[in-house]
Formats: sequence, C-alpha cells, structure tokens
Amino acid sequence: MKIKVLKIRIADEFLREDQKIIDQFIENHEIIKTETAFVHDEQFWSVILYFNDVESTINKTSVKDSKTVKYSAEDETLNNDEIKILDALKLWRSEKAKEQNLPTYFIATNKELVSVAKYKPAKKEELLDIKGFGKHKIENYGEEILEIIGKRVK
Repeated sequence: MKIKVLKIRIADEFLREDQKIIDQFIENHEIIKTETAFVHDEQFWSVILYFNDVESTINKTSVKDSKTVKYSAEDETLNNDEIKILDALKLWRSEKAKEQNLPTYFIATNKELVSVAKYKPAKKEELLDIKGFGKHKIENYGEEILEIIGKRVK
C-alpha cells in the first residue's frame, strides 16, 4: 500500500485543474482508503489517498484469478432505463458526499456511474468487473448501489 497526498484548491481558477489531477490518479490506481481535511488558513482540501498500483495488484494475482480488462462504458449511449438508473445513482452520490463531507467524485466518478448503469451488476462480485471499483469502494457503497439498481431493473 502506498500513500499520495493531494491538494484541492477551492478557488474557481484551480478547482477544475485539481479535480482532473485527482480523477486521473483515481482512474489509474486501486484506492483503498481516503482521508480529507480542510486547511482553513490557505483555503484548500488536503486529500490523502491510500492506494495500490493497478499493475502491482494484477501481478500479485494469478493469471487465472486476474481480470485485466474491466468493463467501462465509455462513449456509449444510454437507453431510457439506464438514464433513470444513472440519475438515481447521481442523486445517491450527492447525498452520500454531503453526508461524508467529500467531493462527489470520491464516492464515484461520472464514468463509473455510467458504467454501473450500463452493466447493471446484480451482485457485489460483479461490481469488481467495473473499472474504478475495488474492494474498498464495494465494501463502503456496494450494497447501496445494488439496491438502487434493483429498484429500477425489473
């Protein structure tokens, strides 16, 4: 496990740039745990990410057990049912982020939610097939995500 400390400046001119840096980091690493703290004097969020490199995670598992290709619904059009799932997931994510005092993309990125809406996993294990979902995210949010999908998939 490794640790990365990032800074999210809340001034408008920096926020998007800092968010892109974090999004790219999250996409390329298996995030195990996060911690945040607001630094009042300088007006920024300090973000501590505990992570494993995706490569080292793959190398530690046997070829039989590893899934090097994860599902990602990039540039795919969603149908009406999938849009309803996505909207429900985004609402849940906003509420969860407020509750935990975290940026929404710490809960799940838009790309991850689109992939969930498209893939429609029915079990926690199936969430592992989606790019961006690791053990930590599934333990913390898996049940709630599956419940949202279950209510909308008939």
